[in-house]
Amino acid sequence: MSTRMLPVPDGLDGMRVDAGLAKLLGLSRTAVAELAETGEVLLDGRQVGKSERLAAGGLLEVTLPDPDRPAEIIAEPVPGLRVVHDDDDIVVVSKPVGVAVHPSPGWTGPTVVGGLAAAGLRISTSGAAERQGVVHRLDAGTTGVMVVAKSEHAYTVLKRAFKERTVDKGYHAVVQGHPDPMRGTIDAPIDRHPRHDYKFAVVAGGRPSITHYEVLEAFRAASLVDVKLETGRTHQIRVHFSALRHPCAGDLTYGADPVLARKLGLTRQWLHARTLGFAHPADGRWVEFEAEYPDDLAHALDVLRAES
Repeated sequence: MSTRMLPVPDGLDGMRVDAGLAKLLGLSRTAVAELAETGEVLLDGRQVGKSERLAAGGLLEVTLPDPDRPAEIIAEPVPGLRVVHDDDDIVVVSKPVGVAVHPSPGWTGPTVVGGLAAAGLRISTSGAAERQGVVHRLDAGTTGVMVVAKSEHAYTVLKRAFKERTVDKGYHAVVQGHPDPMRGTIDAPIDRHPRHDYKFAVVAGGRPSITHYEVLEAFRAASLVDVKLETGRTHQIRVHFSALRHPCAGDLTYGADPVLARKLGLTRQWLHARTLGFAHPADGRWVEFEAEYPDDLAHALDVLRAES
């Protein structure tokens, strides 16, 4: 077992323990609820239940399962997981919110690889046992298009493509305010936050990180932005726009306005992997795939357009 000490940020003030801690740890609310029910969650030294409220400035103490315990792929259907394309070498899916790509210590929620296994889809046996066929990832709180390798050859080719940055990854984000200029590049290194290890930040000496963006639509209080990534750091888009003081709407971890989040009906960041393009591992032809906005993000856009 391991213990994490996590200060409660201002953005989570008043939020339920299960919802707030799920955001901080990247776990499902179900996993956090189970930890709370077994007495593994303390707030300022006191055991708390899943429905109690967090207070900004408080200190959470969470005991997590041993990270060395091997994770297992459990075949279980994943509601909302949609297959966009399937052939002998790859399967492309549209990932719903609240779903991790593969099992990991402490995560008891649904996974993409578990959903594919439940659907009877064979994937590559390359990679660690719990993430076979996985060549890239999306955060549990980020929706959108992703590819999983089904053949050993595809796994090798796609891993190299992502490493060499020959994959075209397109995201849409709704960010607070209006970025100036309306088209630009964010070139700023990213590493673990120096004070809060549950998130990342622009840090001198961090890993090189490059984000290109263009405003597609401007609203009264926010902007819909098309984003292209040269690099693929953890939380890269969220960190870069937060550093510009234009955090993704709904992203309380990185400084988003909770009032705007409530108005838009958001319980997570407005961030969606919209398109994915790459050379098909079988014959090298360029292929592109797209994932439509899920209902929560589409609703938020409707609200923004209605008031603009």
